Amino acid sequence: MMTELKSSREIEEMKPVGRFVAEVLQTVSVSVRPGTNLLEIDEQVRKTIFKKGATSCYVDYAPSFGDGPFAHYICTSVNDAVLHGRPHDYELVAGDLLSLDFACSLNGWVADSATSLVVGADADASLVTAEVSHLMSTTETALKLGIENACAGLRIGDISATIGEYCKTNGFKVNTEFGGHGVGRVMHGDPHIPNDGKADQGTRIRPGLVIAIEPWLLMSTDKIYIDDEDGWTIRSSDGSLGAHFEHTVAVTESGPVVLTAWD
Repeated sequence: MMTELKSSREIEEMKPVGRFVAEVLQTVSVSVRPGTNLLEIDEQVRKTIFKKGATSCYVDYAPSFGDGPFAHYICTSVNDAVLHGRPHDYELVAGDLLSLDFACSLNGWVADSATSLVVGADADASLVTAEVSHLMSTTETALKLGIENACAGLRIGDISATIGEYCKTNGFKVNTEFGGHGVGRVMHGDPHIPNDGKADQGTRIRPGLVIAIEPWLLMSTDKIYIDDEDGWTIRSSDGSLGAHFEHTVAVTESGPVVLTAWD
């Protein structure tokens, strides 16, 4: 697969799907409460996708690392699950750490984004422990720093190295098995963007590159396994919590533009 560059017109055409993905994640994040079932979240997203006339990137998605088609509309990863969480019959409880990952296609273009939140924290801030706050803020800040390095003239390794250095400086180990990727007509394309690497290495970043940057961290390990029950959900090897933040970013002559930014 080759790295594709988008024209200025094509980047403009991608903005509506970026806004839609951001709106869905923001709406779901605000609506989640203790007692919300993961399947209710999935159904909410399904209805929103169809009302918009968009197309799911997940329902028929069947890569080599998953057990058959994903068959749902959003990834819902809870506590020790950090990526590819397959919605199932589970009612969230206050204090659960929930990561939501959503991608869809609209008018032929894809956007991809993720966020993490503590269930019930809007009503009771004490549910967010210092350790969880540090995990989430480190992951989210790593994303911000990665985006700042998505500039023409730099290299993909500069994004990776910046993310990895910040996470490790803050006491976390970094897994590089899953990371960011190119985005365009399909959800996953070149280049691959690990969450750790060496500066001034890899593909040269040029205007027109559109990528998803997605740091994710586990509280006390970088080791993972795939849940045997659903064949998809990626969990920490030691049961520790995970957080995940992601944005779709377009590289322009004047700098990076976050297509999935929240209002």
